[in-house]
Amino acid sequence: MVELAAIVDTLHEANRQSGKDHYQLVLLSERAEPLRSSAGPRILPDASLAEFTKPIDTLIVLPAARGHALPGTADTIAWLRRTAPDTRRYGSTCTGAFILGAAGLLAGRRVTTHWQFADELAARHPEAIVEPDSIFIRDGAMFSSAGVTAAFDLMLALVEEDLGRETALAVAQFFVLFLKRPGGQSQFSAQLAAQFSGKEPIQDALRRVNENLRGDLSVGRLAREAGMSERNFARAFARETKMTPAAYVELARVDAARRLLEEQKLPLQRIAVASGFSTMQAMRRALVRQLGATPREYRERFGSALADADVDL
Repeated sequence: MVELAAIVDTLHEANRQSGKDHYQLVLLSERAEPLRSSAGPRILPDASLAEFTKPIDTLIVLPAARGHALPGTADTIAWLRRTAPDTRRYGSTCTGAFILGAAGLLAGRRVTTHWQFADELAARHPEAIVEPDSIFIRDGAMFSSAGVTAAFDLMLALVEEDLGRETALAVAQFFVLFLKRPGGQSQFSAQLAAQFSGKEPIQDALRRVNENLRGDLSVGRLAREAGMSERNFARAFARETKMTPAAYVELARVDAARRLLEEQKLPLQRIAVASGFSTMQAMRRALVRQLGATPREYRERFGSALADADVDL
């Protein structure tokens, strides 16, 4: 229900903030009958797919069920295949991407979904370009968002596209949300990724990284402390965390830098050193790679005003 609330509330608030009814929402389902949500409460659609014949500007496909990658029914897929090309834009939230795929709408398209189902989406639809870390993606007329609350990020982006930054910012402020997380921001942090490992040597290595960001975190050093060869350590690490040791170290350092940028007015040089980066330029390259934003851009979006001593990157 979070995804539905994100769509309904964001567009309703955009109408209120702009003073005009730019958006008219219609909830469609295969049959115009009450739907039992995965959270329990029932939802009443406005019309069935067959009944609704008006033009559709923006078509958004919700997940069929929370925690499941369901492809939708044959009738829904057929309707979507016919209807989506005639809209101005169409897309999905969370695992709704599987329904787009079943309708043949993902071929050659960049798409994201809940990180937990990204591998499955890529396996079912090799014709798609699945980007598991993205918060949301816009590829031509098609858009998609990651899991659950990422629907808010997507909807704010669509409102900004339609009505401008001022209205989108007013909506975000009303909901006490950031206007814009970078679209490429990772869906989960280094700390969350660390929880996926069940092997004690790898858990110890992850903990060592998070507690010693300014230290020597080379593969050789981590392997020696784990009592393993570099080759075996790198393989075990990748198997447990789905990333290389170097990638995890960078993600952990970016996490640290991100928090400092959000919470402190420290000069960027001090943030780079505190986060374990050798130079400000190294921090800049890592943030652009992981978050799609420079340190200055990230701080402007999420942090307090820059201190006078800050260096413009």
